[in-house]
Amino acid sequence: MKKIFLVFAVIMVGAAMVFGQGAREPDTYVFATDATWPPMEFVDDSGEIVGFDVDLINAIAEAEGITIQLRNTAWDGIFAGLANRAYDGIISSVTITEERKKIMDFTDPYTNAGQVLIVRADMADVSVLDDLVGRRVGVQNGTTGDFVLDDYPGVIRMAYDEIGFAVEDLMNRNVDGVVADSPIAADYVMNNPNYQGRLKIAGEPFTEEYLGIAVNKGNTELLNKLNSGLRKLRESGVIEELERKWLR
Repeated sequence: MKKIFLVFAVIMVGAAMVFGQGAREPDTYVFATDATWPPMEFVDDSGEIVGFDVDLINAIAEAEGITIQLRNTAWDGIFAGLANRAYDGIISSVTITEERKKIMDFTDPYTNAGQVLIVRADMADVSVLDDLVGRRVGVQNGTTGDFVLDDYPGVIRMAYDEIGFAVEDLMNRNVDGVVADSPIAADYVMNNPNYQGRLKIAGEPFTEEYLGIAVNKGNTELLNKLNSGLRKLRESGVIEELERKWLR
């Protein structure tokens, strides 16, 4: 995921947001998010934090009968804030890693944000990366998408400083595919008016990069509530609906 490789310093959009503003209330769980990464979490034109993660935590709160507050927090300090108990958890496209599990607890994974292949909408003959052997595929230099091409030596690697340049070259037919994190790909394919209807995601993620909600080590009460909510949402099909809304 992009947030493994890049650290962003951003301006906080308000000290606290409960999908709006307000101070922390008793019996309220506060979650931090870095709302700079559509379609997972971002600030819309009306100043509200929206996205897949926002809908997910709202749905968990409803399923478990709890009150939550969402706080926009810069990524470079988000884990320190959790350790200092400035909030109770983090829902911000956090990849579950063994290193992170040593210092915080994670819920069960809620989605796979692995690598996907973006192609032009008229490329009916391409469904997997192997279909592009001998053809050019764009990646952002130094990202997971770049590294994964090592497993596909028949594909001609075209590296770019920004993934947007690769996508633009895809539209201009200078490359025949682009590999990127599935949320980033979904943002270009579904939410960018320059590409809507002109690009598509071919198939499902072909790598595993699972996201989870982070809480302080040992906070089993909150962890159990979150996992219970996730189970209910998965069984009822809500998570699948959110993936179709934001990621597919």
